[in-house]
Amino acid sequence: MRASRALPGPPPFPWMLRLLSAALCLCGLLVLAMPVARAQAGLRTEGDVAAAQGLYSAEVPVNSQTADAREAGFARALARVLEKLSGDAGIVTRPGVAQELRNAKAYVDSYDFRQDQGVSASGAPTFRTVLVVRFLPEVVDSMAAALGLPVWPQPRPKPVLWLAIDDGSGARLLSTGQVNAARSVLDRAQERGFRLGLPAGDAAEQAAVGAIWRGDSAAVARTSARYSPPMQLIGKLYRSGAGWTADWTFVDSGRVLATRSVSDSDARRAMASGADLAAEALVQRYAKVPPSEPAGTYRVAFTGLHSADDYLRVSAMLQKMPVVRRIAPARADGDRAEFDLDLLTGMAGFDRMLGADAPVVAVEGLQAEYRIR
Repeated sequence: MRASRALPGPPPFPWMLRLLSAALCLCGLLVLAMPVARAQAGLRTEGDVAAAQGLYSAEVPVNSQTADAREAGFARALARVLEKLSGDAGIVTRPGVAQELRNAKAYVDSYDFRQDQGVSASGAPTFRTVLVVRFLPEVVDSMAAALGLPVWPQPRPKPVLWLAIDDGSGARLLSTGQVNAARSVLDRAQERGFRLGLPAGDAAEQAAVGAIWRGDSAAVARTSARYSPPMQLIGKLYRSGAGWTADWTFVDSGRVLATRSVSDSDARRAMASGADLAAEALVQRYAKVPPSEPAGTYRVAFTGLHSADDYLRVSAMLQKMPVVRRIAPARADGDRAEFDLDLLTGMAGFDRMLGADAPVVAVEGLQAEYRIR
């Protein structure tokens, strides 16, 4: 159903509608003049290592510290934050998200660069520049609500990872003493916005390898009863042909929510796939889409437009708003212009995306009417 708000009035002035249409075509020239949140930068050195902490920060590799590389990194970092916030690995495909990622700079609170040193296969030292970005939580939350993105609430559970590995010399359980061996799946879980725990690995828990290998998730759940929450990511990783196969089961309070088998030439990628299975199961069960008005076409009015520059400012604003899917000039009279806007989450989402630096403000006491600053 399409929601609309009709505003009565005389027919539009043709010359003004032509001007509004031309403004919509030209507004791309003004998109660069958008407000930018404060950003502080620095290069961290040894002993003062920059790292992403929490849901609203992320780190991405960049080729250099130039402005172009930095802004491209902002977009990729914001995509990772939205992935963590929602738990959805495909978040960038949702309506409006890709468009808003181009405005990632406006969400940045601060950032740093970090130099990571490694060793190549030939033994030569390698260096990688990493951009660590911290975003403004309240602004990101407002954007997510305006776009109707699902939000996985906090605090989030920390399932226990019961992973047995057989590299040809017999199956063994990964425990807290082998954190580095489980690094790929632990890191992938953090990228998806949650953490996994490992069992202590005492004799009774080591005996659970047999239950893991035969797929007895109930027996593993009983062994895991000492840990909280009652969630288990159960996996076995073994050689398969020239590569590896990981068989996964995710259990929540004794109930199997999901299973998956993944084969890969790289054992680390096969192992990391378990975190994706757990994230998808948890998101499906616990993530919620915030309430919003229905999508549809809304009549929106703007007043105080005294010049072509005023029309261009409003048009540029509308073009860059990801909640606005289509813009149609409707009518104009004097300093007032009306548009039919196809909105993703109704007027509530439109208001959230305006922000404090928008060129217009809402007219008190009137619905869907705004005055240019």
